[in-house]
Amino acid sequence: MATVVVGLTMSLDGFVAGPDDGSEKPLGEGGERLFDWYFDGDTPIRQYREAAGRGVPVPPFALSRTSAEVFESLVEETGAVVTGRRTYDITNGWNGNGPLPERPLFVVTHRAPATVPAGEGRYTFVTEGVAEAVARAREAAGDRSVSLMGASVPQQCLRAGLLDEVQLHLVPVLLGSGVRLFDHLGGAVRLEKLRAVDAPGVTHLRYRVVR
Repeated sequence: MATVVVGLTMSLDGFVAGPDDGSEKPLGEGGERLFDWYFDGDTPIRQYREAAGRGVPVPPFALSRTSAEVFESLVEETGAVVTGRRTYDITNGWNGNGPLPERPLFVVTHRAPATVPAGEGRYTFVTEGVAEAVARAREAAGDRSVSLMGASVPQQCLRAGLLDEVQLHLVPVLLGSGVRLFDHLGGAVRLEKLRAVDAPGVTHLRYRVVR
């Protein structure tokens, strides 16, 4: 069965976006500082470079070599993505191309939108709840992992016992307020450290959820 992971960039005080995030400012006030490490090196992401060669519009990431190796490994491991409707709306559905090249995206929502942006993305809107979305994503992922995006879906999965791993890209900045990743968990959650990788401008941490 596919491993369910959340892999997000987070500030030192626990925020994955700044305050007042929305369609006009997807990362919130000051949230762009969380992603400086995407652009502070000279190593492009292999999977994104290959997608660009097929004509898929992708971000021009250029990371440090250490961060690029971590990023490429996470992309390679991922077989499907699950996110919530708010994240989908704020990003305008990633303009039709999804957050990861060629990976199916399952969106937890109360109601599917009437239209979706045209592009290469494969979107499935799941109205039966997060457990059903994760089950469908696991089937689609096969022997790869399911990656969770946003804050609400990972929180729901932690409460439901569906999350297997937490992968954090910890950035040395204090945002003070915004969208906090680890809210509304319903109790303490034990983690076992699997990996810690120090890189320019970011520390990559990986934990197993202990049940």
